[in-house]
This record gives sequence, C-alpha cells and structure tokens, in this order.
Amino acid sequence: MNKLKQANLYRSELISVSGKLVERYNMCLKTLGFTETKLTSFSIDGVGWSPEVAEEKQDTQYLNHGDANPHGIIISPLQKGKPVYLPFHSFDREMMQHVFRTHGQKINDITRDSAICIDFDQDIDVFYEPLDILKYDDVSISFRLIDNLGEKQKEQLRLIDKFNNEHNFIDETIHKELLDSANTYGDLRDRDLSLHSLHYTTGSFFTRAFNGVYLLRDFIKTIVVFEDKEVYREAIKDAIHDVLIYHINQPELVDKLKDHIIIECNLESVIKTPNYDRIKKYELNQFLKETQHPIRDILTDKVLFKSYLNKIDINARKQVMGVELYLEKLERSNAFKVEDIVEQSLYFALHQPHSSLSTEHRDLIHKLLINIAPKDVLFLYWYDKEQFYKSYNAWNDSFKDWVIERISNNI
Repeated sequence: MNKLKQANLYRSELISVSGKLVERYNMCLKTLGFTETKLTSFSIDGVGWSPEVAEEKQDTQYLNHGDANPHGIIISPLQKGKPVYLPFHSFDREMMQHVFRTHGQKINDITRDSAICIDFDQDIDVFYEPLDILKYDDVSISFRLIDNLGEKQKEQLRLIDKFNNEHNFIDETIHKELLDSANTYGDLRDRDLSLHSLHYTTGSFFTRAFNGVYLLRDFIKTIVVFEDKEVYREAIKDAIHDVLIYHINQPELVDKLKDHIIIECNLESVIKTPNYDRIKKYELNQFLKETQHPIRDILTDKVLFKSYLNKIDINARKQVMGVELYLEKLERSNAFKVEDIVEQSLYFALHQPHSSLSTEHRDLIHKLLINIAPKDVLFLYWYDKEQFYKSYNAWNDSFKDWVIERISNNI
C-alpha cells in the first residue's frame, strides 16, 4: 500500500488518536459494551472506526453488536466531514453529517473534556431472516456521554442549589463536595450537554448485514440483491413478501434493472467516455503476461497499446475490442446482437445509473454496478474502497502505477 499512501489515496483523512483521547475512546468502548483497546495510539474516521483497532481485535465490525446494532464514537470535533472508511450502511456518512449539522457546537464543547457514544437504532434488536432487512425505515440516533457527564452536571447543579440555601454556604462538607465535583468534571454550570435524539429516514441503501445486501425500494417494485449465495438461497424461500430477489451474479438482474429504469447503456455514447477507455485497458491488462515494456507504458502509449493488442490471441483481442467490433458490424446490419459479440461482464461494466436518478440513488447504483462488474478501477476506488484495496494487492506493480495515475487525475 506504500504507493497509495505516497499518493494520499490510502485512508489519508484519518485522525490520529493518542494520550488522553485514547482513554476517552476506551471509556466509550466500555460504555457501549465492547472491550478496550490496548493500543496507545491509532487513527479513526468520521464515525469513530479505527483500522488499527479493527486489526487488533481481528474484527472489522468491532463497533457493532450484531448486524442490527451498529454504533459510533465521537472524541474530536475534527471528525466532522471526515470519510467513513468502512460504512456498515451506504448512508452512514449522511447520518454523521446530520449529527454534526444539528449538534456541531455542542460536540465542540463536549469533546473538550469528554466523548460521545452513538447508538444507531432501527428498532430491530436482532435479524433472524434475510428479508428482515425490509424492516429498515427510520434510524433513531441517540447519544450517551462517558462518565455520565449529564448526570454529573445535574448533581453539581443540585449541590449549588443546596449551597445557596439558607446558611449552607458555611458548610465545609458542601464546600468539599462542590470542589471535588469541579476538580473531577470541571465547571458544568453553563454548559449545554444535552444531545437530543435524531432521526434518519432510509430509502434505498446497501448494508453489510447478511454479508452484503442492496435494498432498492424507491422504484417500480422493491428489489433485494444479495452478495452472498447462501443467504440468497435462504431468502428465495420466503413466500410472504412481495419483492424481487436476486443474487448479484445473476445476469437477469441487469435486465431487470434496465426494465425498471434504474440503469441504462448506450454503447455509442459510452465508447466516447473515459470510463470506456479505462475498462478497455483493464481488459487488455488481463491478457498481458510477459511484456518487454512496463504495463503502465503499454496502457498509456497508443503505439504500445496497439502493438500489444496485436500480440495477444485473436479471441482475447475480440474480447478487448468487442464493443467497437459490435458497433462496426451494427453499421452494416442490425441483425447482430450485443451478447453475441461483447463479453458479458464487459458489457455489464459499461452500464450507468439512469440519467433520471437523483445523486443519492446514482451513487448507490454505481456501487451496485461496480460490484456486478468491477472493471473500472476509478469507480471501484470511489464506490468500494475495501474491494479496491483487496484487488490492488494482487496487481502488477506497473499496473498499480497506471491505476494510481487514473485516480489522482480525477480527484
């Protein structure tokens, strides 16, 4: 990952945590019912998730009590606007933006000497069946402070009232109680520590529950897409819910998404886009084994690209250039079918969210499409960083250089 780190493309916006902040983070973990970290320094993202703590615990979802009960931690106002690097839901970053928009000033005050535990409650204690995912509606976002600081404030105010009552101002016991409270928790009299609960209404989204599920319910008919084959097999046994159920690798899914005006593909337009150029070069790279030139140069230089395109076998060449072959044949006759000439996964990779979709829906469908056919390295980085990092480790070093250039040039 060193090349990605040097290009500021690997978790570059994490916040460093050390010293007192580690203590507060551990207090949050305990408050939420998790075990403390033994690390003395680490980094966190916008929702308080840490890659180092996840590695220590060997659990990427260590802030969850099962699939139905995710949590977050705020120990610094610097978390405002930061990425959520491993979101459990596709809407996690929007929820955190909602939190900071509403409670930003209070968060600035509270995190001076305390920290905030977040409960994301869908009013679902536990999932039993895959289609329990349909129960998602409103998410209630509630907050707890470490040390029960809100209660300590009430106690401090009661002591002040007691001190001001009659002749209690000369009572040394009350003096000591007030000083002990102030020394431990600071002067809490004029601080607003109340964080009222918030609500976030879900529409269509992706969740990591059940090993990955897309719920598309803002369209003609609700569509549920499962990434896990076993979970999918369990889901299709359901005879109660009136929804369409697919596994992500079913070719019929793409047809249904087109029928429901969720995605589209106009090859004559797509072929002129940078997306097509990246996908075509990704395809060629798959067939390059032993080369006399660096992969980066082959994919960047037009002459070298054509040279190596002519060196691979005819079937591989047809796969790389399938779209252009199809469009050439189509000019002569409309009898040709795209599925007979363009390799299926390449064709799927060229689909786009329908132009009528909102920005929110477009991002979700981009994520779905890149998981159906992960051939556009830029979109894979944008919409599924976890999968991008896994794929990146297996790539040729020179191909990594080409990929990093593509991403850096589009930031």
